[in-house]
Amino acid sequence: MADNIPSPCVFCGPSGAGKSTLIKKLMDEYKDVFGFSVSHTTRKPRGSEVDGKDYHFTTREDMLSAIGRGEFIEHAEFSGNLYGTSKAAVNLVLNERRMCILDIDVQGVKSIMKTDLNPIYIFIIPPDIKVLEKRLRERKTDSEEAILKRLETATRELKFIHEQGDSVHKIINNDVEVAYSKLQGVLSSEIGRVRDMRFKLNL
Repeated sequence: MADNIPSPCVFCGPSGAGKSTLIKKLMDEYKDVFGFSVSHTTRKPRGSEVDGKDYHFTTREDMLSAIGRGEFIEHAEFSGNLYGTSKAAVNLVLNERRMCILDIDVQGVKSIMKTDLNPIYIFIIPPDIKVLEKRLRERKTDSEEAILKRLETATRELKFIHEQGDSVHKIINNDVEVAYSKLQGVLSSEIGRVRDMRFKLNL
Protein backbone atom coordinates (compact mmCIF):
# COMPACT_ATOMS: atom_id res chain seq x y z
CA MET A 1 0.00 0.00 0.00
CA ALA A 2 0.98 3.66 -0.35
CA ASP A 3 2.92 5.17 2.54
CA ASN A 4 -0.06 7.22 3.66
CA ILE A 5 -2.59 4.35 3.47
CA PRO A 6 -2.68 1.55 6.10
CA SER A 7 -2.38 -2.05 4.97
CA PRO A 8 -5.68 -3.96 4.98
CA CYS A 9 -5.73 -7.11 7.10
CA VAL A 10 -7.40 -10.29 5.83
CA PHE A 11 -8.49 -12.83 8.43
CA CYS A 12 -9.34 -16.33 7.30
CA GLY A 13 -9.86 -19.69 8.95
CA PRO A 14 -12.46 -22.41 9.46
CA SER A 15 -15.71 -21.71 11.28
CA GLY A 16 -15.03 -22.40 14.96
CA ALA A 17 -11.31 -21.56 14.78
CA GLY A 18 -11.84 -18.41 16.87
CA LYS A 19 -11.44 -15.61 14.30
CA SER A 20 -14.34 -13.52 15.63
CA THR A 21 -13.05 -13.63 19.23
CA LEU A 22 -9.56 -12.53 18.21
CA ILE A 23 -10.85 -9.78 15.89
CA LYS A 24 -13.08 -8.42 18.66
CA LYS A 25 -10.15 -8.34 21.13
CA LEU A 26 -8.04 -6.51 18.54
CA MET A 27 -10.71 -3.93 17.77
CA ASP A 28 -11.53 -3.37 21.45
CA GLU A 29 -7.88 -2.73 22.33
CA TYR A 30 -6.93 -0.69 19.26
CA LYS A 31 -10.08 1.33 18.56
CA ASP A 32 -7.96 4.07 16.98
CA VAL A 33 -6.22 1.73 14.53
CA PHE A 34 -8.72 -0.76 13.11
CA GLY A 35 -11.97 -0.53 11.21
CA PHE A 36 -14.15 -3.39 10.02
CA SER A 37 -15.20 -3.89 6.42
CA VAL A 38 -18.96 -4.52 6.49
CA SER A 39 -19.75 -7.31 4.02
CA HIS A 40 -22.78 -7.58 1.78
CA THR A 41 -25.07 -10.61 1.90
CA THR A 42 -28.32 -11.77 0.35
CA ARG A 43 -29.36 -13.74 3.43
CA LYS A 44 -31.97 -12.40 5.85
CA PRO A 45 -30.87 -10.69 9.12
CA ARG A 46 -30.65 -12.96 12.18
CA GLY A 47 -31.63 -11.99 15.71
CA SER A 48 -30.43 -8.49 16.57
CA GLU A 49 -28.31 -8.00 13.42
CA VAL A 50 -28.39 -4.43 12.12
CA ASP A 51 -28.22 -3.47 8.45
CA GLY A 52 -25.05 -1.49 7.75
CA LYS A 53 -23.40 -2.62 10.99
CA ASP A 54 -23.34 -6.43 10.92
CA TYR A 55 -23.90 -6.74 7.16
CA HIS A 56 -25.24 -4.74 4.26
CA PHE A 57 -28.35 -6.83 3.60
CA THR A 58 -29.32 -6.78 -0.07
CA THR A 59 -31.13 -8.76 -2.76
CA ARG A 60 -29.53 -11.31 -5.04
CA GLU A 61 -30.53 -9.23 -8.08
CA ASP A 62 -28.91 -6.04 -6.74
CA MET A 63 -25.76 -7.83 -5.60
CA LEU A 64 -25.28 -9.65 -8.90
CA SER A 65 -25.70 -6.31 -10.72
CA ALA A 66 -23.04 -4.69 -8.49
CA ILE A 67 -20.69 -7.65 -9.02
CA GLY A 68 -21.22 -7.28 -12.77
CA ARG A 69 -20.23 -3.61 -12.51
CA GLY A 70 -16.95 -4.62 -10.82
CA GLU A 71 -17.87 -3.11 -7.44
CA PHE A 72 -16.71 -6.11 -5.38
CA ILE A 73 -13.19 -7.18 -4.40
CA GLU A 74 -14.39 -10.70 -3.66
CA HIS A 75 -17.63 -12.62 -3.44
CA ALA A 76 -18.73 -16.18 -2.78
CA GLU A 77 -21.85 -18.26 -2.38
CA PHE A 78 -22.50 -20.24 0.79
CA SER A 79 -25.65 -22.19 1.70
CA GLY A 80 -27.56 -20.57 -1.14
CA ASN A 81 -26.66 -16.98 -0.17
CA LEU A 82 -24.18 -14.56 -1.70
CA TYR A 83 -21.55 -12.86 0.48
CA GLY A 84 -19.01 -10.31 -0.63
CA THR A 85 -16.67 -7.40 0.14
CA SER A 86 -17.29 -4.21 -1.80
CA LYS A 87 -14.49 -1.85 -2.81
CA ALA A 88 -16.48 1.01 -1.24
CA ALA A 89 -16.64 -0.72 2.17
CA VAL A 90 -12.85 -1.21 2.24
CA ASN A 91 -12.06 2.29 0.95
CA LEU A 92 -14.35 3.83 3.58
CA VAL A 93 -12.10 2.41 6.32
CA LEU A 94 -8.77 3.04 4.55
CA ASN A 95 -9.70 6.67 3.84
CA GLU A 96 -10.12 7.15 7.61
CA ARG A 97 -6.47 6.01 7.85
CA ARG A 98 -7.42 2.83 9.70
CA MET A 99 -6.40 -0.75 9.01
CA CYS A 100 -9.36 -2.41 7.34
CA ILE A 101 -10.17 -5.87 8.72
CA LEU A 102 -11.70 -8.29 6.25
CA ASP A 103 -13.08 -11.55 7.66
CA ILE A 104 -13.49 -13.83 4.65
CA ASP A 105 -13.38 -17.46 3.57
CA VAL A 106 -10.76 -19.23 1.44
CA GLN A 107 -12.76 -18.58 -1.73
CA GLY A 108 -12.55 -14.86 -0.98
CA VAL A 109 -8.84 -15.05 -0.17
CA LYS A 110 -8.15 -16.63 -3.56
CA SER A 111 -9.98 -13.73 -5.23
CA ILE A 112 -8.10 -11.08 -3.22
CA MET A 113 -4.75 -12.72 -4.04
CA LYS A 114 -5.47 -11.86 -7.69
CA THR A 115 -5.97 -8.14 -6.93
CA ASP A 116 -3.51 -5.34 -6.11
CA LEU A 117 -4.91 -4.90 -2.57
CA ASN A 118 -1.74 -6.45 -1.05
CA PRO A 119 -3.10 -7.05 2.48
CA ILE A 120 -1.56 -8.74 5.51
CA TYR A 121 -2.96 -12.29 5.48
CA ILE A 122 -3.67 -13.89 8.86
CA PHE A 123 -4.95 -17.45 9.00
CA ILE A 124 -6.45 -18.56 12.32
CA ILE A 125 -6.39 -22.33 12.59
CA PRO A 126 -7.45 -24.87 15.24
CA PRO A 127 -4.91 -27.28 16.76
CA ASP A 128 -6.59 -30.11 14.83
CA ILE A 129 -9.91 -31.09 13.27
CA LYS A 130 -11.09 -32.93 16.42
CA VAL A 131 -10.76 -29.76 18.51
CA LEU A 132 -12.68 -27.89 15.82
CA GLU A 133 -15.48 -30.47 15.86
CA LYS A 134 -15.71 -30.21 19.67
CA ARG A 135 -16.00 -26.40 19.47
CA LEU A 136 -18.69 -26.55 16.79
CA ARG A 137 -20.74 -29.04 18.81
CA GLU A 138 -20.37 -27.01 22.02
CA ARG A 139 -21.79 -23.93 20.28
CA LYS A 140 -25.10 -25.80 19.84
CA THR A 141 -26.06 -23.51 16.96
CA ASP A 142 -25.90 -25.97 14.06
CA SER A 143 -27.71 -29.14 13.04
CA GLU A 144 -25.71 -32.37 12.65
CA GLU A 145 -25.85 -31.92 8.89
CA ALA A 146 -24.52 -28.36 9.16
CA ILE A 147 -21.70 -29.44 11.48
CA LEU A 148 -20.59 -32.18 9.08
CA LYS A 149 -20.71 -29.69 6.21
CA ARG A 150 -18.61 -27.19 8.18
CA LEU A 151 -16.04 -29.90 8.99
CA GLU A 152 -15.84 -30.94 5.35
CA THR A 153 -15.31 -27.30 4.35
CA ALA A 154 -12.74 -26.86 7.14
CA THR A 155 -10.70 -29.82 5.88
CA ARG A 156 -10.46 -28.21 2.43
CA GLU A 157 -9.66 -24.79 3.93
CA LEU A 158 -6.90 -26.16 6.15
CA LYS A 159 -5.33 -27.91 3.16
CA PHE A 160 -5.23 -24.57 1.29
CA ILE A 161 -3.84 -22.74 4.33
CA HIS A 162 -1.05 -25.28 4.86
CA GLU A 163 -0.09 -24.93 1.19
CA GLN A 164 0.59 -21.19 1.60
CA GLY A 165 4.18 -20.09 2.08
CA ASP A 166 5.82 -17.46 4.26
CA SER A 167 3.86 -14.59 2.71
CA VAL A 168 0.99 -15.36 5.11
CA HIS A 169 0.82 -15.59 8.90
CA LYS A 170 -0.60 -18.76 10.47
CA ILE A 171 -1.71 -18.63 14.10
CA ILE A 172 -2.80 -21.82 15.87
CA ASN A 173 -5.58 -20.94 18.28
CA ASN A 174 -5.29 -23.49 21.08
CA ASP A 175 -5.38 -20.84 23.82
CA VAL A 176 -7.04 -17.49 23.05
CA GLU A 177 -4.61 -15.36 25.09
CA VAL A 178 -1.55 -17.03 23.54
CA ALA A 179 -3.02 -16.70 20.04
CA TYR A 180 -3.87 -13.04 20.69
CA SER A 181 -0.33 -12.32 21.87
CA LYS A 182 1.01 -13.83 18.61
CA LEU A 183 -1.49 -11.76 16.63
CA GLN A 184 -0.29 -8.57 18.34
CA GLY A 185 3.27 -9.53 17.46
CA VAL A 186 2.39 -9.99 13.78
CA LEU A 187 0.65 -6.61 13.59
CA SER A 188 2.78 -4.52 15.99
CA SER A 189 4.88 -2.67 13.38
CA GLU A 190 1.87 -1.80 11.20
CA ILE A 191 -0.13 -0.68 14.28
CA GLY A 192 2.77 1.64 15.16
CA ARG A 193 2.91 2.98 11.59
CA VAL A 194 -0.83 3.68 11.54
CA ARG A 195 -0.72 5.47 14.91
CA ASP A 196 2.18 7.66 13.71
CA MET A 197 0.29 8.41 10.50
CA ARG A 198 -2.92 9.35 12.33
CA PHE A 199 -0.97 11.51 14.82
CA LYS A 200 0.71 13.46 11.99
CA LEU A 201 -2.67 13.94 10.30
CA ASN A 202 -4.24 14.94 13.64
CA LEU A 203 -6.91 12.23 13.35
